[in-house]
Amino acid sequence: MDDDKTFKALGDPTRRKLLDLLCEKNGQTLGELCGHLDMRRQSVTQHLGLLEDANLVSVVRRGRERLHFLNPVPLQMVYERWIRKFEQQRLALLHELKTELEGETDD
Repeated sequence: MDDDKTFKALGDPTRRKLLDLLCEKNGQTLGELCGHLDMRRQSVTQHLGLLEDANLVSVVRRGRERLHFLNPVPLQMVYERWIRKFEQQRLALLHELKTELEGETDD
């Protein structure tokens, strides 16, 4: 996985919007995606290209159409590497606080 490409792709609000749109309805054409954005097809195509390069979007050809699909695997990998470890620490601290406030002991 290339974290730099993933973070670069996620760093732009338009690309995040495209990912949200694909999350809501996977397998959209360029025209369908453009209908939700106030920009030219060429600009949307460039954003989709960066998302594809980061492996966040995959494209399947069906006849003359190109359908865009969300690939959540890189997002899961970012979560596992960068978020989960901090979440575990926070939950452990909350558990300790709860235990202390309720006067419970592990004895």
